[in-house]
Amino acid sequence: MPSCPECDNNLDIEVDEVEEGDVITCDECGTEFEVVGVEPLELARVESGFDEEDDLYKNEDEEE
Repeated sequence: MPSCPECDNNLDIEVDEVEEGDVITCDECGTEFEVVGVEPLELARVESGFDEEDDLYKNEDEEE
């Protein structure tokens, strides 16, 4: 079972059931991680203030 990179708590996730782009939250410290790789499992901390929808709007504006 993978552990949280921030607090070393075991993350309650099934490695076989996650996909790239999924967001996982640590039950102990509340830190959010995005799955950036599945073979092997790689997690990246989600920066506070980042909103996936905001990023979509920025990309749409750039196309104009």
